[in-house]
Amino acid sequence: MQLGHTGLWSIELRTADPGRITDAAAELDELGWGALWIPGLGGGDILGDSERLLRATRTTKVAIGVLSIWRHQAEEMAGGHARLQSEYGRRLLLGLGVSDPAAAEGAGRPYRPLADIGAYLDTLDDAPVPVPRSERVMAALAPRMTELAGRRTAGVHPFMVTPEYSAAARERLGAGPLLAPYQAVVLESDPSKARAAARGFLGGFLTMDHYAKNLLRQGFTEDDLTGGGSDRLIDAVVARGDVEAIGKRVQAHHDAGADHVCLHIVGADSGVPMAQWRELAALVN
Repeated sequence: MQLGHTGLWSIELRTADPGRITDAAAELDELGWGALWIPGLGGGDILGDSERLLRATRTTKVAIGVLSIWRHQAEEMAGGHARLQSEYGRRLLLGLGVSDPAAAEGAGRPYRPLADIGAYLDTLDDAPVPVPRSERVMAALAPRMTELAGRRTAGVHPFMVTPEYSAAARERLGAGPLLAPYQAVVLESDPSKARAAARGFLGGFLTMDHYAKNLLRQGFTEDDLTGGGSDRLIDAVVARGDVEAIGKRVQAHHDAGADHVCLHIVGADSGVPMAQWRELAALVN
């Protein structure tokens, strides 16, 4: 599935007023964004929210980035995926994540991430209408999970990573699989204001074990993870400044081997940051 050079990752495209979501998606499609990514959040009607975006757009892909395998049954996802692909021209990319031990515990299951995601993929393969490998990705971060994603899905959608991570992931994946990193963005040139906005969204993730471990693998220290993230960490995982500065970070990921970079506006004042999305549309190509 071709996603284009850049996409948008948005919580608002799941949580805002449905009419406003529809209008925004239609305009984003006209602006030429390659894909609209929506998070799994705490579960809910992820297929219905995906269909709203598919219905509002003509060519833009819709990607789930990502649903928790503990909150959505594989059989249900396979059936819903098949229906939406048939009705909307195979424009839905199904993103899967194993989350963390707490999520597995909440589902009453032991946490065995590689085995768990493997079993979920098996069920998608064995469904009456299987979910093709090319239409699913994984939120892989650790090396073995990344390798599994490269073998059994279209590729990976890693969260809170640097261009250096993209280079390492590309080397591990090889030339074929999709590499579509998430990139937080603050359209603010004042470093203090930009970092404060970034910490307001990302700070909580630094306390989650699987994200913390991946940041440590990227060369950050325990000190970098405290206080909502050091300046060094925030500057490395968040792109800030004007559109030109954001574009340089996007290009750095592409130079490192990324196929597609999905941009998430953080720190916006409005519920649906349409003005910022329009501004960033200069990076669509």
